[in-house]
Amino acid sequence: MIAKRIFDIFFSLIGLLVLSPFLILISLFIIIGSGLPVFYIQKRVGRYNVDFGLFKFRTMKKNADKAGLLTVGGRDPRITNIGYYLRKYKLDELPQLLNVLFGNMSLVGPRPEVRKYVDMYTTEQKEVLKVRPGITDYASLEYFDENELLAASKDPEQTYIKEVMPAKLQLNKKYVSQMGLGTDFKIIFKTLRRIVS
Repeated sequence: MIAKRIFDIFFSLIGLLVLSPFLILISLFIIIGSGLPVFYIQKRVGRYNVDFGLFKFRTMKKNADKAGLLTVGGRDPRITNIGYYLRKYKLDELPQLLNVLFGNMSLVGPRPEVRKYVDMYTTEQKEVLKVRPGITDYASLEYFDENELLAASKDPEQTYIKEVMPAKLQLNKKYVSQMGLGTDFKIIFKTLRRIVS
């Protein structure tokens, strides 16, 4: 676990330094397109069932989360023009490198969920909360197009609760049972390849 934390600190710091011009450019596009704030900080559930603030580039109109927690389809009317492209290429997730640096998250680990859905977990499913959540994992790869999947449902939230969430938690448990630097490198490589493709 110490090696994983050192890995996270090193690569999140390198990532922030290397990407800083790109992050500033994205920030300017957001400000020009829809004003401030640049970041959207959402309360998520982290390790040991403790809440933390997850950083994302803001991709929705202000106060859009009050209309629902799930994003349905790439053309959800709440999403800004620049937000559509940030979401499509997962660029809205880049500020989570700060969460990794601060120790709230890891580069690889179960994606952190909002409290509403964590409260629905069974005792067995809560085992995934014993590790730091991550930016990417097996479930992120499997459900890369989750928004489009939900858009095709007549009741997106029920589809998420009854089908998507349990399947993702099974993949989270798979990661927890296999976690290690070798697994992390493999998932990071697959994630980068998926984004590029």
